Amino acid sequence: MKDLKPLFRELEERLRQSKWFSDEWHLYNRGVYLHLYKDGWFNENQGGIHFETYVEAPQIRDRIVPIHFHVEEEFPAQEEFIKQFLEQARDQLRTWKGYEIVGRGYTVCQRTLPLDTRTFVTRVLEELNRLRTLAPSIDATIAEVTQRQPGK
Repeated sequence: MKDLKPLFRELEERLRQSKWFSDEWHLYNRGVYLHLYKDGWFNENQGGIHFETYVEAPQIRDRIVPIHFHVEEEFPAQEEFIKQFLEQARDQLRTWKGYEIVGRGYTVCQRTLPLDTRTFVTRVLEELNRLRTLAPSIDATIAEVTQRQPGK
């Protein structure tokens, strides 16, 4: 398998060129590992809310590309966020072909694509574009659950 870093750089560039991409959106690209997230998603250290994809040795072996929507430990109300978000968005997520709603640990939902270097950028870009449409619901859920946190 060829070096995938150039594909991740191309994916990053295509995301940055998207009409919807603005100063409030951020990318963390570590070679063959990428997060897409917005301001206010507690992901400054890559441990908050984000959309994630990566292709490392196990994925190369299995010829897959995972796509995840994560709410990790740096978000102060992880479990409550996931529960409330899925109450609002479960029906929408069920209409997305290939997505599995997980709703436990730090995974809200996920999907796996076949690893094909010829279509990698286009397919992953399509999925990240789909996931980013959840941003208004994510922002609203963040506001709701953080408002109920102690000290708020």
